[in-house]
Amino acid sequence: MTAPRPELPSALRLYAGPAARRHIEQHGLRPQDVGVVPAAAGGPKGLILGPLDRFLFGQWLPRSAQPVHLVGASIGAWRMATACLDQAVAGFERLERDYIAQHYELPPGQKRPTADQVSETFGQNLRRFYGGRLTEVLQHPRYRLHVVTSRGRHVLGRDGSWRTPVGYASAFFANAVNREALGAWLERVVFSSPQANAAEHAVALPFDTDDFRSRQVVLGEYNFMDALQASCSIPFVLRPVHDIAGAPPGAYWDGGITDYHLHLRYRPPAGAPIVLYPHFQQAVVPGWLDKAWRRRHGASPALDHMLLLAPDPAWVARLPNGKLPDRQDFTRYGADLAGRMKAWNAATAAAQQLADEFGEWLERPDLARIEPL
Repeated sequence: MTAPRPELPSALRLYAGPAARRHIEQHGLRPQDVGVVPAAAGGPKGLILGPLDRFLFGQWLPRSAQPVHLVGASIGAWRMATACLDQAVAGFERLERDYIAQHYELPPGQKRPTADQVSETFGQNLRRFYGGRLTEVLQHPRYRLHVVTSRGRHVLGRDGSWRTPVGYASAFFANAVNREALGAWLERVVFSSPQANAAEHAVALPFDTDDFRSRQVVLGEYNFMDALQASCSIPFVLRPVHDIAGAPPGAYWDGGITDYHLHLRYRPPAGAPIVLYPHFQQAVVPGWLDKAWRRRHGASPALDHMLLLAPDPAWVARLPNGKLPDRQDFTRYGADLAGRMKAWNAATAAAQQLADEFGEWLERPDLARIEPL
């Protein structure tokens, strides 16, 4: 007789704000309860959420009909734009393949690709990915897309050999004083889906913006590629995108600089009170420059309506290299593209357990598994 296969240790942790927990205690969690889905910056770490994305947007959320706001920065913006495609599951599968396979040929003696090289290649990839499909994204019948970018101010208003390092050094020290001071150097600019009957106006944001210097701009076919590339343009790794159509002039960088994990003051729509957040860790760090300030990593009343899904750190420790995929792997593996792809593919394959466990929990919600956010 074949011995039964031992059960895998749990991979998924669930964390909830107080309002989200009360709702789940009374109603469980139904697809019609979800009003907002955030998606964090974090580069390759976001790959671990692919199976959850395919489950949520391919199987679970389609069982409901309410509008859902999708808020993304950097790779999170790419993920949420992909969710708006007609064939979202196929889109997520392609995003995963393309991201894992990205590679930059280096001239002899060059250790890393230049920012110009990465920006040019990334822009080409975005055009191939979304070319001819922008109507699907911008006019989705249910999903309202919000792409978060960071617009430079003063010396950061243009990119330059001295302007950018000086500007970001100043931004770092301003942010060390307090997060609001960062607004002197960078502001949050959100590019949002157009209103159904008034394309020149953006849909309302699902969060308040009085926490940080902010603007909203309508997202259209004329600025979609630039806005999405800007949201993914990590300083010193890619060039910023300058003077995006329909937006204030200036240099636009990665949305994660101002809003790394989208710790926003959420206002979910009436009747859909849950902010459902697939994330790669428990902490919701406000801005990229806040990574060093752990006192800013805790939950706040802004996240009261949030249910956050994250991998258990003990499960992460069993992945290749004992961690999530990250940008340091490009250096770790260097020219060994096959080695990096093997490690990343193994991690994303293992992440199917996250989606499977969430699907099982939805069928039989266990409140004991929900931890305070």
